[in-house]
Amino acid sequence: MPGMDWHEAKIITAGVDVGSVGSKAVIMVDGELYAYSVMRTGGVSEETAIKVTNWALEGTGLGIKDLHHIVGTGYGRVNVPFAKRTITEIACHARGAHYIYGPTVRTVLDIGGQDCKAIRCDEKGRVLSFLMNDKCAAGTGRGLEVFADLIAVPIQDLGKVSLSVDQEPPPVSNTCVIFAKAEALALLRQGWLKERVAAAYHAAMADRIVDLLNRVGIEKDFVTTGGVAKNTGIVQRLERLLGIKQLIPKMDPILAGAMGAALFAKALYEKEMGLR
Repeated sequence: MPGMDWHEAKIITAGVDVGSVGSKAVIMVDGELYAYSVMRTGGVSEETAIKVTNWALEGTGLGIKDLHHIVGTGYGRVNVPFAKRTITEIACHARGAHYIYGPTVRTVLDIGGQDCKAIRCDEKGRVLSFLMNDKCAAGTGRGLEVFADLIAVPIQDLGKVSLSVDQEPPPVSNTCVIFAKAEALALLRQGWLKERVAAAYHAAMADRIVDLLNRVGIEKDFVTTGGVAKNTGIVQRLERLLGIKQLIPKMDPILAGAMGAALFAKALYEKEMGLR
């Protein structure tokens, strides 16, 4: 980041979040974001972990050997070969959300590639309770990708397209992405425009997520993390159903897991060195 010099730093840490769909690496200098990278997770998690970390370090003059502590998290956290510790993505997203959005955060929604987590946390970003969706792509980033391919809309535009309808249609099935896909195909054959079909899927996904949030118990302030946090179609529908606005992120919420891991790495190094 501009104005930061790692040569003057006391502690340099990294968090590597190997997700089922995307992988992220964050480099922190004395607890502040210094560099990061995001890429698609490849077929071999260990190779992806190495690539995404080296990409974050590229051009900084730093190497992996210069990092004081590294924490791995995410779906493939055990496959980060240079990590000194692994920590669950639930704990890392809560801590990362605290850093990105501030200490007033109490409910974190992490919509990952293959699961969705509702997390309650305290003023320090520590997890109090959480719930995960059942094992189905419905209500996840992967489900959105399948749907984007089905109606031939780029994934980055899908949320915006879903909001371009004059009236919200009834939602499709929200229990299974296969059922939802079959239902959407039937609607397209009936002559529905892809915007209306996208709205029906987003409405179904929002309903499913709200049910999860209500079961964990939603408390202000509410935020979203992960790649789906950038989907305006999901975020705006959640805000409408919940009757609350989410906080505006200070940086990309897709980095929350890796950021939380890097913050844990700093705390672990300080403990190891007797600094706390």
